[in-house]
Amino acid sequence: MNEAILPKITIADYFSVIEDPRIDRTKRHNLIDIMTIAVCAVICGADGWVGIETYGCAKYEWLQTFLELPNGIPSHDTFARVFAQVNPQQFQLCFLDWIKSIHQITEGEVVAIDGKT
Repeated sequence: MNEAILPKITIADYFSVIEDPRIDRTKRHNLIDIMTIAVCAVICGADGWVGIETYGCAKYEWLQTFLELPNGIPSHDTFARVFAQVNPQQFQLCFLDWIKSIHQITEGEVVAIDGKT
């Protein structure tokens, strides 16, 4: 049976291919939750791991509508540890694919991520 391939729509669709470098017994948070919170936080102006954690806590109810968050929002130390272990080339490729999809959806219009054009 030939199944149709669904288009990628969400941040999670683009970043779900990143390999999780953590040891299974130490995982309290889903990698895709960590990636999604970090990307959203940086787009909204978070500067550093504490800012990302603060953003996650402030937007917890909204984030909970599409992320699992089994143990709440990760700490700033967790964000730092996970991103220190993630393959940066893999993250960059996922990020570029996601940005290219936004470019296609907006038909090339400028999307001001950092408030500048």
